[in-house]
Formats: sequence, C-alpha cells, structure tokens
Amino acid sequence: MPGPGEYLADVTESITRVEDLPKAKVMIRSRSYKGCQCPRCSRRAYRLRRVERLLHDRGDLGSGRPHAIHLTSSQHRCSGCGHYFTADTSDVALPGSHDTHRVVAVAVRVVVEDGLPYRAASWHLWRDHRVFVPFATIQNGVEASGKKSGRADGRGLPRVGPR
Repeated sequence: MPGPGEYLADVTESITRVEDLPKAKVMIRSRSYKGCQCPRCSRRAYRLRRVERLLHDRGDLGSGRPHAIHLTSSQHRCSGCGHYFTADTSDVALPGSHDTHRVVAVAVRVVVEDGLPYRAASWHLWRDHRVFVPFATIQNGVEASGKKSGRADGRGLPRVGPR
C-alpha cells in the first residue's frame, strides 16, 4: 500500500482509445415488478416484458476499474387505458441517460464549481472517479442544468445570430 505523498503513475495515462481502458466491474440491479399502478388511470397494470439498460457509475480507485450497472426494469401495459409505461428508475438515473445521478452531479460540479473546460473535466472524471464521460455529454448536462450561464438571470447561454 503506498504511503501518503508517494507518487504512483496512472497505468491508464498513455491510453488513447476508449476500448483499451480497463473493463468495468458489473453490478446487477433490478426494478422489475409483476404489476404496477398505471400513471394515467391508477389501475393495476401487469408486466408485459423486461428491458435492460447499461449505466455508468463512479468507479473504484483501489482496483482502477469503472463500475457498470445492468439495470433490469419491467415494462407494463394497462388493460384499462392501453397505456405502455416502464417501472420507475428515476432513483438511479434520468430517463434516457447512460450515467447515474452520481456521475452527472460530479461532472456538473467539476465544470461549474472548479471551472474546468469540458475536455479537461472528462479526463478529471476518469482520473479521479474512474468513469469515462465524453466531454460533449458533460457539455450537454451542464447546459441543460443552466448552471454555466452567460446571462445574469441564469436563463442559459445568450442567443447568437438573428432572432
């Protein structure tokens, strides 16, 4: 075990391709239920199928590997109103996102509070948290949250070009 202040080289420092990074430690999570309440009509809707989703989470610095969450959730169809919906997974990640809430929070904090550019923030997330997030994804997350704003009222970036 290295002592405090001892320099250890990062074994991933010279890697230039994402495919060459260490393989992720896989964790399996489930939000699959036999029946759920329909959000439209409040009737009981039974499971139609299961869907899987791969999420990136903050990794383990001890092993030097990122974490991947295989999230299985159930898709339901309400027999009353015919509405299709998926079981709620918003406690883990935003709908349509590939990253967990923890990753998004760290990425936004690194850019907004620390003032790092998007590309440097992407490297910082890998170096310190062992999660690879493309810089464009970080940029989209920061702009969607409205935190890195060019306007005094915080309504986002100023518009460029004709209106």
